[in-house]
Amino acid sequence: MSPSLLTREGHQKLQEELEYLKTTKRKEVADRLHEAMEGGELIEDAEFEAAKNEQAFVEGRIQELEALMANARIIEETGTKEVVEVAARVIIQEDNNEPEEYVIVGAAEANPREGRVSNESPLGLALLGHRAGDTVQVDAPAGAFTVHIIKVE
Repeated sequence: MSPSLLTREGHQKLQEELEYLKTTKRKEVADRLHEAMEGGELIEDAEFEAAKNEQAFVEGRIQELEALMANARIIEETGTKEVVEVAARVIIQEDNNEPEEYVIVGAAEANPREGRVSNESPLGLALLGHRAGDTVQVDAPAGAFTVHIIKVE
């Protein structure tokens, strides 16, 4: 398994999620299961089924996070950068649209709605290694487009 690239902030968030799932959420689900088992006929009990499904999800997410954290490589944020790399903050502009700001992160902490773009995404891949002032073509599934890099931090 290749290492998961994480910023310090992303590593901290995932660590907090893992701790929450292992302590608080696990207990909540166990309590729900216990209550449902006491509720009567288990085979027909929808609450019991829902609790079992939630328990499977929680345990699966715990395993996923533990594996991710075991293979994590923390990317140090060094401040101002000259070229786009993981952990860089990039301001780009497509044609005459408003400038957009993104942080390039590893796939595990990508969230485009929050401006966190994976280094493995078409946009992230296209920007890597470029500098402010460069114009870059992005080959996206919906079609290619061009962006101008305004600033790299």
